[in-house]
Amino acid sequence: MPLAALSTGNMIGLSIVAAIFVGFALVSSFVVPRRNPDFPGKKGIGVFAIVCVALFVAQITAVLVFGVEKEAKAAEATGAQGGAAHTLVVQENEFHVLLPALKTLSPGSYTFEVKNVGKIPHDLAVQGPKLTGTPKTPTIAPGKTAKLTVSLTQGSYTLYCTIPGHRAAGMVAKIAVG
Repeated sequence: MPLAALSTGNMIGLSIVAAIFVGFALVSSFVVPRRNPDFPGKKGIGVFAIVCVALFVAQITAVLVFGVEKEAKAAEATGAQGGAAHTLVVQENEFHVLLPALKTLSPGSYTFEVKNVGKIPHDLAVQGPKLTGTPKTPTIAPGKTAKLTVSLTQGSYTLYCTIPGHRAAGMVAKIAVG
């Protein structure tokens, strides 16, 4: 559910554009051909193609425009990375671990600021090379935040929720350090 990562305003905007696109597809596929079996016909095919392309471009534009929120949060989180310690803002909801848009991180100490934006409790655990045990946050109540600081070396790390069933439901993300 990618829509779960968006704010309400962005979710509504993207949903409206999608509804128009899907509505047009359904009407032009099922309703109009019943009344006009030759739809769109030789004369109408050009207009039909232009409308289809325009709606497709509108949908892609809506995804790009309404997806900016996630990129802005990522820039905000990576902008806080100065000096030796780095802070990464992580959001958790049912059932996703949402990270800022990251490429490869540099080795060092990282503080994961974990915000539970869901409706049920979650936590965050980090698993990877040279970590003793599995460092994790305490259980985070809905609307609350917890921090977890770990030292990351070169390699691949898995972030996940340890609440039974949550990892299997999709609450897992990977980051690369190197």
